[in-house]
Amino acid sequence: MRTSVVIIGSGFAGLGMAIQLAEQGRDDFVVLEKADSLGGTWRDNTYPGCACDVQSHLYSYSFAPNPNWTRMFARQDEIRGYLEDLADRYRLRDRIRYGVTVTGAEFDAAEGGWTVHTASGETIETRFVVWGTGALHEPSIPEIEGLERFSGRVFHSANWDHDHDLAGRRVAVIGTGASAIQFLPPVAERAAELTLFQRTPPWILPKLDRSISSFERWAFRAFPVLQRLYRASIYTRLEGRVFGFRHPRVMTGLQALAKAHIRRGITDPELRAAVTPDYTLGCKRVLISNDYYPALARDNVNVVSDGIERVTERGVVTADGVEHEVDTIIFGTGFKVADSFAQLAITGRDGVKLTDAWRGGSEAFLGTTVAGFPNLFLLVGPNTGLSHSSMVYMIESQVAYVLDCLRLRDSAGARVLDTRPESQAGYNAELHEQLATGVWQRGGCRSWYLDENGVNRTLWPDFTFRFRRRTRHADPADHEILV
Repeated sequence: MRTSVVIIGSGFAGLGMAIQLAEQGRDDFVVLEKADSLGGTWRDNTYPGCACDVQSHLYSYSFAPNPNWTRMFARQDEIRGYLEDLADRYRLRDRIRYGVTVTGAEFDAAEGGWTVHTASGETIETRFVVWGTGALHEPSIPEIEGLERFSGRVFHSANWDHDHDLAGRRVAVIGTGASAIQFLPPVAERAAELTLFQRTPPWILPKLDRSISSFERWAFRAFPVLQRLYRASIYTRLEGRVFGFRHPRVMTGLQALAKAHIRRGITDPELRAAVTPDYTLGCKRVLISNDYYPALARDNVNVVSDGIERVTERGVVTADGVEHEVDTIIFGTGFKVADSFAQLAITGRDGVKLTDAWRGGSEAFLGTTVAGFPNLFLLVGPNTGLSHSSMVYMIESQVAYVLDCLRLRDSAGARVLDTRPESQAGYNAELHEQLATGVWQRGGCRSWYLDENGVNRTLWPDFTFRFRRRTRHADPADHEILV
């Protein structure tokens, strides 16, 4: 098979890229999806309570507003429905090939293009590759001694076992990430007993969620400018959080709010102390929930802060020697994020593998292109993640940058566009200088934002409008253009 552009993944990133290519008349592309349906993380995560923690009207594309959101923070099924609607609205169904797992890609200098390899043995020749799989797709399960000997049911929140009835079960929840605080309350309502194994408590703020009335939805449909203004107001409020992340002292007020939230949800002083973090708010991901603390205060819920030593056939043994008997273990331990691209089997110019180029840590230019890997674009690449706003906004910015790179290549009549190493190095030096002064490096905690060397390879540390400004146009000086 031969095509001009191969897009890998059909979540927000892949679909957004496909839509904009089609809108610009670049119709020679294909979307490769390993699953049997589209949706990315909103297809895979179906656990009870699954919802977005960014307001619905901002967690959507600016060119495809949805006036029919039913809640301030949309739930999983509604977000997936939005993505399905995009595929229909922009006639992408026949552009997506399902059940195709990409195993790697090799750059051919003579042809100025890529050979994409799939698990079935098929090869696809293409000029450009857009890797749009994002970072939240490979579940992270810690290595715990004896886990394979456990006689009960074990699963990760991203692979929820809906056939396993939790009614009357003794359930162990391991982890306190964004997924865990969503699924723990409904699980606690069904389980006979729930034990939460907490390594580090998260900071949690109230979730200002509510249903969106039929009148509001009508107004957004009838007067689209109202929805644009509403989206802008949400965006402006969220951007204000950047000051706190960049200047940790500003977080004092939010920490007081978070502590008050604990006091409202939990009356027991020992439990309050156990769930109160000892690091600066923002160092790890800040979460939002109204029902997590009340769920922990239930009579059938226990919070264990001692480290896990091993798993036996009957339960979980903690460092104090206590065996907690359970029949179900659910991991809410998130995803492998910091190294999500590092394992890709991608070979660039001169036979250099991406794993070798990133041996000291993953980095890219504007999170999108990598020196030595021409005509390759990463969406949600290194240091494009956010801790304060909508990733859809960042993806939209990256997609615009990819399109301008294609225009730059076309206008030069070139075959290949590669990022200059000095441009990439300068950009990343500036980026990590900003990160070093923020709460993520100085807040006193270890988070999934950091790689094994303690370097933040995940987050964009500034206002998102500055990222958009930098990605608005591809500067020829940053790239090597080969005819």
